[in-house]
Amino acid sequence: MAPERAVALLEWPQTSELGVAVAVTKRYGGVSEGPFTSLNLGLHVGDDPARVIANRELAAGAFGVDLESMIFAEQVHGADSALVGSADRGRGTLTMDDALPRADILLTSEREITLVMLVADCVPLALVDAEAGVLAAVHAGWRGTTAGAVGRAVEAMTRHGARAERVVAFMGPAVHPDRYQVDAVVHRGLSEAIAPLELATEVARPDGPHHWRVDLIAANRQQLVVAGVPMAQIFDSGTSTAMEDFFTDRAHRPCGRFALMARLLG
Repeated sequence: MAPERAVALLEWPQTSELGVAVAVTKRYGGVSEGPFTSLNLGLHVGDDPARVIANRELAAGAFGVDLESMIFAEQVHGADSALVGSADRGRGTLTMDDALPRADILLTSEREITLVMLVADCVPLALVDAEAGVLAAVHAGWRGTTAGAVGRAVEAMTRHGARAERVVAFMGPAVHPDRYQVDAVVHRGLSEAIAPLELATEVARPDGPHHWRVDLIAANRQQLVVAGVPMAQIFDSGTSTAMEDFFTDRAHRPCGRFALMARLLG
């Protein structure tokens, strides 16, 4: 098994000033085949586990860490958080059996670990308060977004010394609004998540009777602002899973998963 090309990462230049590294993997440079071609990092989607582990080694190397430093969670589209440290190094890397259970928010203040969130249309986020030295990685699909996952993450960070006004947020690629029509149940959930405020106009555009086109990036941006994060400190990726660089579950099923990886430096 040989990679078809080098592993490519999407990164943010702003991270260098914050003592944090954040990157999103693109789908190239791995050893998986078929619908998982080629850098699939998900063990739960039906791919050959040996190839997934090989891909994870490649992704870790591209990010400048060892696979053993990574921590994966059992993501369940919720808003529960887990505080992790050096004792959790390696959890979920080789098997789902020892992944952090039922956590869509991982937090740490330790510098020897790499937080990982897997996605293929949901919003992956990294939140950091550089002064407090607190980092969070968040998985926010529509269920996590309606559950207020990013606000819950900011709240959890504050319990460990962070302050919302110091938090800087990085949002990776997610489903393009033109590909994401939702019904009244999802629209109502998004509205309730920021009540009594109203949804920003860019979050949901009417698209026929009882249907809307939703921008999950805009929804999470609004929730971050409501949580106290300044708009100027929220950075998206400038792209979406409509690009061939990323796996997209809505367009292709089965498919692989790409990852947001985040770690504190120093």
